[in-house]
Amino acid sequence: MQEVRAVVARAKDAPVTVETIRIPDPGPGEVVVKVQACGVCHTDLHYRQGGINDEFPFLLGHEAAGLVETVGEGVTQVEPGDFVVLNWRAVCGDCRACNRGEPQYCFATHNATQKMTLTDGTELTPALGIGAFAEKTLVHAGQCTKVDPEASPAAAGLLGCGVMAGLGAAINTGAVGRGKSVAVIGCGGVGCAAVVGSSLAGASRIIAVDIDERKLDWAKELGATDTVNSKETDPVEAIRELTGGFGADVVIDAVGRPETYQQAFYARDLAGTLVLVGVPTPDMKLPDIPLIDVFGRGGALKSSWYGDCLPSRDFPMLIDLYRQGRLDLDAFVSEEITLGDVESAFERMHHGDVLRSVVVL
Repeated sequence: MQEVRAVVARAKDAPVTVETIRIPDPGPGEVVVKVQACGVCHTDLHYRQGGINDEFPFLLGHEAAGLVETVGEGVTQVEPGDFVVLNWRAVCGDCRACNRGEPQYCFATHNATQKMTLTDGTELTPALGIGAFAEKTLVHAGQCTKVDPEASPAAAGLLGCGVMAGLGAAINTGAVGRGKSVAVIGCGGVGCAAVVGSSLAGASRIIAVDIDERKLDWAKELGATDTVNSKETDPVEAIRELTGGFGADVVIDAVGRPETYQQAFYARDLAGTLVLVGVPTPDMKLPDIPLIDVFGRGGALKSSWYGDCLPSRDFPMLIDLYRQGRLDLDAFVSEEITLGDVESAFERMHHGDVLRSVVVL
């Protein structure tokens, strides 16, 4: 058992606090990781706002990279000193998805069995089973993916959630390939990562859509060939005009609202693919789209879970591309902050001032 500093959300909508928490020694299949960097993701804000569940207090933070400190009994895939990116898809190997050869959809992912606590013994709920706004955290060994130790922790950790979600939405879920046209609606961290993923995959035209010119500028710098300000222009008409009147082959909704989903649906070419990667709130309903249009336009309507990634496959490959200079993860790091700056980082994220604030320890 050891005590470390960490960011805790004690109640719905209450400002987060930096507190001392207790980390158990790792049990069978568990690992203690010394966190080096952790990105501030919108999902953490959802936890703080009570938008995920009401299992307060939460130990926030999940987009993280760090060094394995100690391992529990039976752990063989990592050892002390390994540089790892943490993930929330620790594949079980024996669920319905895993048994049919689709571990990227694993339905029974692993988390640590023991609980981290406040000093009074109150159990903490770690965000996405990770809880990495902390000097150290306890996770399942399967949540640790070993990558090139020469990578910057601040950049590498972003693969743990938002950047992987966007890249994967394009490459894995949307199957973007050479010569395809892509439109990305919403150009925050996830949307810009979808732009990067589309570029990596060889898309011929990448149309970035947002209501904020700053975000459109970010998307342009990261590989968008065209931008559309949907506050000033009908995005469906603009996307069609930029694609010969047909619509894009793949449209990625990185916002997750009924209105953006409807735009994405009608901005596709016939037999095109719509990928929903933006996370809706529980109260949102599907837009009023006539069923004959669903049938008549054909194609595929998909949801992308974590970019449909397989961490053991995707993280090392993407870090290799980063080390080769072909994937600019550093461009997503808008600022480096401390644990005490997380609450103000939520505010900057809410206002769209940053792609990612990253806590560096």
